[in-house]
This record gives sequence, structure tokens and C-alpha cells, in this order.
Amino acid sequence: MWSELTGQEPAIAVFRAAAEAAGGASSQQMTHSWLITGPPGSGRSNLAYAFATALIAGHADGDDPTRIQVEARSHPDLHVLATEGVIIKRDDVREIVRRSHYAPSVGRHRVIIVEDADRMTEQTSNFLLKELEEPPDRTVWILCAPSEADLIPTIRSRVRTVRLQMPTVAEVAALLVRRDGVDAELAERSAREAQCHIGMAHRLATSEEARQRRAETLRLALEVRSAATAVATAARFLEIAGDDAKAITELRDAEERAHALHSLGLAPGQAVPPALRPQLKALEDDQKRRATRSLRDGIDRILVDLASLYRDILLIQLAANVELVNRELLEPMRRAAASATPARTLATLDAIQEARERIEGNVQPALALEAMLVSAVRTTTERGAA
Repeated sequence: MWSELTGQEPAIAVFRAAAEAAGGASSQQMTHSWLITGPPGSGRSNLAYAFATALIAGHADGDDPTRIQVEARSHPDLHVLATEGVIIKRDDVREIVRRSHYAPSVGRHRVIIVEDADRMTEQTSNFLLKELEEPPDRTVWILCAPSEADLIPTIRSRVRTVRLQMPTVAEVAALLVRRDGVDAELAERSAREAQCHIGMAHRLATSEEARQRRAETLRLALEVRSAATAVATAARFLEIAGDDAKAITELRDAEERAHALHSLGLAPGQAVPPALRPQLKALEDDQKRRATRSLRDGIDRILVDLASLYRDILLIQLAANVELVNRELLEPMRRAAASATPARTLATLDAIQEARERIEGNVQPALALEAMLVSAVRTTTERGAA
């Protein structure tokens, strides 16, 4: 169950020791409130579920029945708080807190995993605080977030933090080959272009459409020459992000709706009785929130890819002996590097980061993308004129 946690041997050692301590008389290695931090794609949630398996099973290596149920999120002693929206609501935390006080049903511990704990508001975090201070004896909380700074200080002081590192390209590529049967060359390229984000690397390695969308994004960025093309490119970026989000959510939405209809005793195509419509409406609302988040995640992926492109251009301009992320685009990047100064490229990188911050602050994505691209064009034009 630890095998997919590539590049995280020190963290695995900590959690294995804690699981062993939790199963015996010693408690020095074990605490009941944990925080796993690390860059996106480093495997925070995977490590949380592996630790949960060990705790519920009662020993560090777990067992197959427990592992299968935890992977399916169906174990009675596992509760997961994850949001499909932008924030985690207080009502969701209230429900998970209530469940945390139940005694374990079949396992050694009851485990509560909070994915994306950084999405909790301050009010929600304060509501959770008391539970982290005094959890029931056999309940363990595991929070996941990009960094400690994403949580309020009072929560940080009440959890044991384990920091993950970003795995290397070689480690992620080896995982794709071993786990997904991906060709070694494609695995290396996917890991490199995903910048070692395990989930994104898997997507690039297994989806031709995802690879094509990424390639189009970078090609369009290299072709921006004026404010008019910047605006048109921003619109296309939104379409690409929408297509990417739809590819991720469409199949899942259909499966969820089919499962809901089956649970309600309705055949495919059968009219939904008025009494059952509120339940389907709640599902549809959840799916809309997930679609909104998926779109924002898709836009952010585009901005991360653009940052990798201009980072490579800057490295070429500086003649730095550092591996390029997008080395398949070496010739177009060389032309772009020759047409501008390093200062201009840095200005573009600043504009990309500003766009990410604006979108996170709820600025309309279209406006943020347009401002980013227009700013880059204006900087290039002004410096070129100078």
C-alpha cells in the first residue's frame, strides 16, 4: 500500500513507526492529529490513505481487505472530508465531527481525513480546533494541505506536521511504467512536462487529448504578437480549460446520476417523480460546484504550463545549464528567446503569477488571462521600441 508513494521514503518511515506505535503500548511515535504538507502532486492524500489503512488494520503493512475498502472509501471506520467546491463548509465539518466520536466499528482506529484542509475558512477552522485538541482515544485526524502557512496558527500548533518533498522526474516516470504500464519514453516526457505532479503526469501519459491540449496551449502562447491576438488567445485558453474540465467531470457526472437513479429505484429514461426531484437537484448542484472548481483548476494548469514555457525561455537566454521542461519545443523557444531580453521574460513570468493570484481572488478568469497576455505584449513592444 506504500508502493505508489514514490520519493517519500522519510515520510513513509514516520508513518510506519506511528502505525506500529499505535498498535502497541508505546505512544511516543503516535499522535491523534496529523498534518501532511507538500507541493501539489506530491502524494499527500495517497499517503494519508496508506496511513489510514495501517491504523485501521492495526499494523504498519495493513491487510488486503482493509486496503481495498479504504481505496474504495467504503470502510466503516474511515470518514473523508473533501470538497468539490472552492471552500469546505462549516456544515460539512460539523457532520464529520459528529462521526469522529463514534467508536471504531471493526478496526483498531476511526480515521478522519480532511483533503484540501487549506480550503477551510477561518470560521470553519476554529470549529474544528476543539476536536484536534481533544479527539476521542481511538480517533485519528489527518489533514492535508500544500503548506503549514495555509492553516490558522492555532491548528498548526495542535497537529504533528510531516512535510513531503516533490519526487524527481525519474521517480515519477518509474511509477508510471510500473503502475500504469506506460512506455518509458512517454513516461519520462509526461513526468517532466507535469513537473513531477504525479496526477498530472498520469493524465498526460494516458490521455492523448490531454497532451494535445497542452501542446496547443504552448503553441498559442508563442504566437501572441499583439493585443488583438492576446485577447483571442485568452478566449481560447478558457475553451481549452473548459474542455479539459469537461473531460474530467463528464463521465463521473453520468456515473453518479445513473447510480442515484438506481438507488431511487428508477429505470434509465423513466420520469422522476416530484417527491424524488430534490435529491437529484442536490446531486446536480454538487456537480455544478465541482465543474466550477474543475474549470478553475484547468485554468491554473494552463498558467503553470505557461510558467514552465517562459522559465525555459529565460534559461535559454541566460545560457543556464539546467534541464528544460519543454525540450521538444527547443527551436520555437530559441526564437522566442532571441526576440526578447531576459528582463522581458521575467516580466511575463510576473504577469503569469499575477494572473494566478487574481483568479484565486475571484477575478473573472477571462479578464485575468487577457491582462496577463496583453501585459506581456505591451512589455515586449515598449522594450523593443526602446
